[in-house]
Amino acid sequence: MLVEAKLNLMLWDSSVYDEHHDDDYYDDGRPEGISADITRLVAGISNIRTLHLSPESLELFHLCCESIPVFNNLLTLSIESDKAHGWQVMPLLLESCPNLHTLVIKGLVHRVTNRCGDACPCSPEEHKNKKRRTVKDEEESCCLSTCHVKVLEISEYGGSFQELKQMRHFLGKLECLETVKVCVDADENNNNREVLQANLLSLPRLSSKCNIMFI
Repeated sequence: MLVEAKLNLMLWDSSVYDEHHDDDYYDDGRPEGISADITRLVAGISNIRTLHLSPESLELFHLCCESIPVFNNLLTLSIESDKAHGWQVMPLLLESCPNLHTLVIKGLVHRVTNRCGDACPCSPEEHKNKKRRTVKDEEESCCLSTCHVKVLEISEYGGSFQELKQMRHFLGKLECLETVKVCVDADENNNNREVLQANLLSLPRLSSKCNIMFI
């Protein structure tokens, strides 16, 4: 039985990403012009224990998958992220992993969209006046509030405002979190590294058991 899968999917025509850069296209399902369908592929790996997703794969889970199965056996979810691809599927994906223990993220920076707000604090200017919700509504619907992740591993952390905001979101929403491992970007000098570490350690944590480690 397959226990681990690493997906590095991509569309042959990469221009599709640019054509649908405005995430309003994503509100009603699959954007026009995309015929690829990975639904059966995703369903076929629903019993795995460890899943690794490239930035393109993560976005294609949103663009090309009609439905996300429940990953009852998934213990470790590892994703790579970059500024060209969004996290639109993250809320649904996390909700579909009821027994997830470890969340590994390589690079917190991602393309800001109006569909990943549950998993991150994204707030695109063009969508600020759309679908306004109260703080209470956001807390009730946030996928992180019901996520049982105990270990969060972050690599290539650069300490930007967006990254720090994302870490505040994780620490403030994941109530079962026990261990956070952060690997600071190798390009940061020692002085910056100390500042980044101090900023992270000062963030409030919902879980009283949460310890932050730098590796």
